[in-house]
Amino acid sequence: MNAYIFPGQGAQFTGMGLDLYEQSKLAQELFEQANHILGFSITDIMFEGSAEDLKETKVTQPAIFLHSVILAKTLGNSFKPDMVAGHSLGEFSALVANGALTFENGLKLVSQRALAMQKACEIKPSTMAAVLGLDDDVVERICKSTEGVVVAANYNCPGQLVISGEIDAINRACETLKEAGARRALVLPVGGAFHSPMMEPAREELAAAIENTTFNKPSCPIYQNVTASAVSDETSIKANLISQLTAPVRWTQSVQQMIADGASLFTEVGPGNVLQGLVKKIDREAQTASASFEGNSL
Repeated sequence: MNAYIFPGQGAQFTGMGLDLYEQSKLAQELFEQANHILGFSITDIMFEGSAEDLKETKVTQPAIFLHSVILAKTLGNSFKPDMVAGHSLGEFSALVANGALTFENGLKLVSQRALAMQKACEIKPSTMAAVLGLDDDVVERICKSTEGVVVAANYNCPGQLVISGEIDAINRACETLKEAGARRALVLPVGGAFHSPMMEPAREELAAAIENTTFNKPSCPIYQNVTASAVSDETSIKANLISQLTAPVRWTQSVQQMIADGASLFTEVGPGNVLQGLVKKIDREAQTASASFEGNSL
């Protein structure tokens, strides 16, 4: 079975999407439509902007979404997913890929999500840290016993977990995690505590937008971050998307479940190959690939 996976924030790079724009009439039309929907020229930033320009949350999230979704659409008839999943932001790309969301509605929600998260980050300083070399339960226990807000946020692969919360609490937890034998406990250069209770204001804002958006019956199941299980009904998809901002990304568990349900090839659609690396760390036998547009349809 073919599983298609979609990356999240951090996968951006300068010049992203330019090759698609230059080679595909469909890609050109979708990028121009995106500029119109967003009200600014995101293509200028994607194609010519600096790494610093691309780091802005209101740019980063729509840029990665556009790269993934437009690439999927240029694959034409060869794009036949049996199941999809996306890492955090990538969940929105996956929902356009399986038909649950239209391109326009997906982009609008991603833009609203980015702005809501940015606002939540400005309310109180917060951050995230990567923890390497400890079992999940040890990290969870230390988070629980640390004073302040600090939670497990991204279960990326065995031995790699990202924690999220208040800056002081994250720093305290990192010290304790190192003492407990973590190979690394490194504060990340991010603007806020994503996938933690500190995103509650963003969750409330995004909930209203999601509730007012039409979702369609998907062509195949999506393995959502919150449940790490196959979901096919629109009501559950919406509820899980809303919960996602304050709940952990269960990527390890999602990939394990996809394999248990018959996934034989994981194809990453979008910038970078981070997810392929994580899949291999979750299951060394798993087959992975990058989606690539090869034809010239101009």
